[in-house]
Amino acid sequence: MLTIRLSRAGKRNKPMYRVVISEKSKTPKSKALEILGHYNPYTKDLQIKEDRVKYWIEKGAQSSPRVHNLLIDNKIVEGEKVKASKAGKKKEEEAKPQEETKKSEEKPEEEKTETESEDKSEEVAESQNKEEEKESGEEKPQEKEIENKEK
Repeated sequence: MLTIRLSRAGKRNKPMYRVVISEKSKTPKSKALEILGHYNPYTKDLQIKEDRVKYWIEKGAQSSPRVHNLLIDNKIVEGEKVKASKAGKKKEEEAKPQEETKKSEEKPEEEKTETESEDKSEEVAESQNKEEEKESGEEKPQEKEIENKEK
């Protein structure tokens, strides 16, 4: 299958791209069937052979998402833009915890009240146990250590 895509050219830290048509399975640096134009990302200048692009698209060639968006911007091809990049791994990992917190916030009110009532009943039981120990005047040595660590 043929693909219209960008092939990097230019100097180090100063990329320029050629718009080429090549086999999808080959690397972009490999020999292309045809050079259709070039693109400068700094000036956003796209010089392309419109008639050749349309010819290859008629023959069944597909364009990469980035080239597709460039063709739409320059009104060579009509259609909607495509999302050209994917989120990085770090962004995906950050998005997952946020989704989980949103889900927990969206719990029905009944579930929230049940969990809140359970938490309150546990707190009440703990406070009653502490009061009983104070009245008896005897505290276990383990509990003293735990209370010291908490402070």
